[in-house]
Amino acid sequence: MTLVATLIANTGRPAITDAVLAEARRVLGTDHQPRILHGEVAAELLVPAEPGEAGALTERLRTALSGEPIDVAVLPGGAHRRKRLFLADMDSTMIEQECIDELADLVGIKPQVAAITERAMRGEIAFEPALRERVGLLKGLPVAVIDGLIRDRIRLTPGGRTLVATMRAHGAFTGLVSGGFTLFTGPIGAAIGFDETRANVLDVAEGHLTGRVVEPIVGAEAKRATLIELRERLGLAASETLAVGDGANDLPMLGEAGIGVAFRAKPKVAAAARVRIEHGDLTALLYLQGFSAAEFVG
Repeated sequence: MTLVATLIANTGRPAITDAVLAEARRVLGTDHQPRILHGEVAAELLVPAEPGEAGALTERLRTALSGEPIDVAVLPGGAHRRKRLFLADMDSTMIEQECIDELADLVGIKPQVAAITERAMRGEIAFEPALRERVGLLKGLPVAVIDGLIRDRIRLTPGGRTLVATMRAHGAFTGLVSGGFTLFTGPIGAAIGFDETRANVLDVAEGHLTGRVVEPIVGAEAKRATLIELRERLGLAASETLAVGDGANDLPMLGEAGIGVAFRAKPKVAAAARVRIEHGDLTALLYLQGFSAAEFVG
């Protein structure tokens, strides 16, 4: 069995030099020459080792390169390396903001709401009651403000459109599954290019938020259940699935996926996920699957 070690930097800070690659080969004990995926931004190395060694090799390589702005992962190669189902969290993953915090800013309570959001995403408090509490604070907010908020405040995370377009071009089904709200996932999912979106529904009456979420809430287990449902609908093996997120409510979904990626994630999530990306943008998920930059779409 051959494993593949992938090294990823950010396009704004290329760091995968010949010296870095030489050190990686030494640490991994491989004689294979590196395959360059994108200049000094991404490369991979074949590692003759058993699947059970992947975690230890990842940690060994991460320690050796700890002074460099480089993400590393050692994963199985083989037929299922390029995934056929991709599920992504939205807030602080596919976009750079937390939508509920931006809504709260419109009524002057962003610090209060953002503090609750942070605790929920770190896994310090349960997601569902925290969501109900935050939505309750938004009662009376006009729904009409959301289009302007998306236009003026929401920024797509770099690499997201390319990630989704490239995976779809190679036959993958892509889903945006969020603990946020359909009023955001609809337009944002369409802008990024996802096949399907799922999220919570905000209760609305006479054009204003009522302060309630329509039950049941899309929380941690609902995200995991969505991955299982779509995987079974598409007739895929678990190894053919990929998921990405940043918060504690993403952990069951990341754990269920063939590869679960913690993207610039909270400490608890980064520690638990099989792969963590701190430096690269979202195209890192393409390099992990063996795509070169020349194969990117969009």
